[in-house]
Amino acid sequence: MATTDLKLDEPGTLGRPGPIGRLVRLAFGALCLWYVFQLLQVRGSWVQSDGHIGTAIWNGIFPGLILVSYVINIGYSRSWKKWPAIISAITFLLIGAFGYFTTGSIESTYLSVAIWMWLLYIFSHLGIAFVLSGVIGTPGCEMRAFHDLYSRITGIPTKEHFCPIGPLTPIDRWESRRTQA
Repeated sequence: MATTDLKLDEPGTLGRPGPIGRLVRLAFGALCLWYVFQLLQVRGSWVQSDGHIGTAIWNGIFPGLILVSYVINIGYSRSWKKWPAIISAITFLLIGAFGYFTTGSIESTYLSVAIWMWLLYIFSHLGIAFVLSGVIGTPGCEMRAFHDLYSRITGIPTKEHFCPIGPLTPIDRWESRRTQA
C-alpha cells in the first residue's frame, strides 16, 4: 500500500528512468497540464447558471485529495503524512458550510473558487514536475524533479524518493532489468 511517509534516499540510490519511463512521465505531465488548461477555461464561470459547481472542478477533487499529500510531502521534503489532504478536506467543508449559511447552498462561488485555486496549484505543480522529470530524467518520483534540477545546476546533491503510487516505479524497474540483460 502506498504511504505518504517521506523516505528520502541518498543521492545516486535510484537509477534514472529510461526512454519509456521518461515518455510516461511526459504523458502524465501533459495530462495534468491539459487539466490545468481546462480549469483555466472555466475561470469566471465557477458556478453554472443552474447554481451548481462545474464538472471540471468537481472532477479533480478526488484525485486532488489523493495526490495533495504526495505533492506537498515529497515536493517540499516534508513529513506531514496525510495532513495536507485532511486540512484541504476540512477547509472545503468549512467553506461549504459558510456558503450554505450565507447563500443557502453548499455549492457556492466561495467553495468553487477555493477548490479551483487548489486544483490549479496541485495539477500545475504536478504537471510541471512530470514534464521536467521526463525531460531531465529524474530518478524515482517526479516530485523530486525540482530538487534534481537544482542539484544539476548547483552541484549540491539532493536526496531521492521512489515513486509511492502509480506505474512509474514498476516501469523504471522493468526498464532497468531490460537494459541490464
